[in-house]
Amino acid sequence: MSVRTLPAPRRLVRSLAGQLFVVQVVIVAAVVAGGAVLAYLFTAGRTEAAARRQVTAVARAVADSPSVRAAVAGPDPSALLQPYAEQVRADTGVSFVTVMDTAGVRWTHPLPGQIGRTFLGHIDWALAGETRSETYTSTLGPSVRVVTPVLDDRGRVVALVSAGLTVQSISAQLRGPLLALAGVAVAALALGGLGTYLANARLRRHTHGMGPAELSHLYEYHQATLHSVREGLVLLDRGHRVVLCNDAARELLGLSGELEGQPIAGLGLPEALLDAVLGAGPARDEVHLTAERVVVLNTSVIGTGLGRVVTLRDHTELQSLSGELDSVRGFTEALGAQAHEAANRLHAVVSLIELGCHEQAVEFATAELALAQQLTDRVVAAVGEPVLAALLLGKAAQAAERGVDLTLTEDSRIDDGVLPPDLSDRDLITVLGNLLDNAVDAAVAGAAGNPAPPEVAVTARIDDGHLLLRVADTGAGIDPAAVDDVFRRGWSTKRDAHGHGLGLALVAQTVRRNGGTVEVGREHGAVLTVRLPLTPAARPQPAVAR
Repeated sequence: MSVRTLPAPRRLVRSLAGQLFVVQVVIVAAVVAGGAVLAYLFTAGRTEAAARRQVTAVARAVADSPSVRAAVAGPDPSALLQPYAEQVRADTGVSFVTVMDTAGVRWTHPLPGQIGRTFLGHIDWALAGETRSETYTSTLGPSVRVVTPVLDDRGRVVALVSAGLTVQSISAQLRGPLLALAGVAVAALALGGLGTYLANARLRRHTHGMGPAELSHLYEYHQATLHSVREGLVLLDRGHRVVLCNDAARELLGLSGELEGQPIAGLGLPEALLDAVLGAGPARDEVHLTAERVVVLNTSVIGTGLGRVVTLRDHTELQSLSGELDSVRGFTEALGAQAHEAANRLHAVVSLIELGCHEQAVEFATAELALAQQLTDRVVAAVGEPVLAALLLGKAAQAAERGVDLTLTEDSRIDDGVLPPDLSDRDLITVLGNLLDNAVDAAVAGAAGNPAPPEVAVTARIDDGHLLLRVADTGAGIDPAAVDDVFRRGWSTKRDAHGHGLGLALVAQTVRRNGGTVEVGREHGAVLTVRLPLTPAARPQPAVAR
């Protein structure tokens, strides 16, 4: 049993290029045809006007001839006028020259058999002394003719003269110009068709042979796709003006209103992010901060310099989780170090007991226990908020491992339940954790060549309706000229493999998001003070998507 393959259904929708080609060919043909018709009418009109002028001149010349006047007064006008009229007809190229009496009886005619018969045409105005032209059908067929009077010396009409050109002879005169006109029209149509074909062939390549409906659907799919993806997408033209900014990009960059056609430099974006977007080379997975988010930026050039594509991914949650993970890792390392130290101290106590030094063993164990418990008791007594207390204890252990003495000032006091629920634990960890990390790093860096031990002092208390967190270190401090750059992404006093300058930038972002303030001061080293409002009314409300 054979199986026949049915042919694919014929495409019913002509491509956009094909439709434009048909329309343009029709337009070109109509323009050429219209031009040809107008040219024909113009040429025909001028030819007919020239014919009327020619026959008028011939008729008047014959009527004014003295020999004609003399002949019409003789006994046999026809014998004298017929040879004369034929000679004039042959010399001037008109179709006929007819001389007649005032009753319209012919004395001359190209056809001798018509002599003596009545002239076919209107002669009333000629009898009245006027010269007029008309188109009339007579013995020679349709013709353009003129009838003019022959006047004697007293001004009386004694005869009539008619000269004319047949329509056929006029058409013969038009044949040459019309052939040239037809050739020009055909050449114009051919050139127009060829140009239209070439233009539409190029358009067909650019539109991939799609029709208007398909292009419309493709545009709608394109718009729906670009605005539905979760990644931010911004398209820029050669002049760095926004061509497209999808919904995710608006949210990530905090933009609103009409953006298409606006220069990206005028949208109020952070300076570092704007420099990356407008940079000469492409950006690859660069981390930047906006007013409220951490974004990963990628850029690439469109084609051969047509513009630029900017993609953005939200890195805020990942960065926050990374900070929490760093804190947990620090706690783990601190616990491991404490366990190692505890094991060493336990071995020392056991060894003292085995040596019979019981009193020394008790004194050593009691002193170590009092030293370890002192900071814990101070933190637990002053800070009732579990998250802050745990963070302080963990960072204190980390600082101790690095040889830094982390202390809590005497005026620190935060009771449990004082902090509002909408002030998230994650934000607290981000702010205080990054401040402590930077302070410890600064204290360690400033201890080189300094006999005094590095210290970090922490103040945490409620002050005039605000949560006040102050961290002071004994490092080198912050250069006054760099104060404005401290909270910008990329600023850092260290540049190791893991230092990306995000810590203080994240602090500033979190504080700003919660409606607080952060200040940079200086005592022995740097002093950073954060104030976060406790009342919800003092914090900015999240924007509602519309």
